[in-house]
Amino acid sequence: MQIHNPSTNRMRRITGNFLIFLGGLVLIASAGAKLAHVPQVVTQLNSWGFEGSKLTLVVTLEISSALLFLVPFTRSAGLLLVSAYMGGAIATHIQHDQSFLQPAVVLSVLWLGTWLRHPETLWSLSHPALGTSRFAHKEHWESALREI
Repeated sequence: MQIHNPSTNRMRRITGNFLIFLGGLVLIASAGAKLAHVPQVVTQLNSWGFEGSKLTLVVTLEISSALLFLVPFTRSAGLLLVSAYMGGAIATHIQHDQSFLQPAVVLSVLWLGTWLRHPETLWSLSHPALGTSRFAHKEHWESALREI
């Protein structure tokens, strides 16, 4: 999505940066609560089977994916890892009959911030064929088969 108005581009970047920072801060604060053994957090995680080394692994994954996401140079890898982590959190909440709204909102904020700051993130959705790659087109396959 190309936006040519400089003030709109600037506002997108500022808003995107804010949402990226906010989402990263939420993840780091969540990991901090687990590290600090906040009773309510640890009790809930223990009841779901995350105790001892499993809890340490969860904290490590959360912090490392958040840090990778917050660093612009590693943001793509961080977004992938944060998405996987939050998808696991959503699945865990559903499995234990808990509301999955909180992890879903955090994940949405992270993706929205990334899209506002880096519109090219969702490049495939701006393609005229709604994300189909050139490999999905009949003409491309016919030409590729002729080359074999």
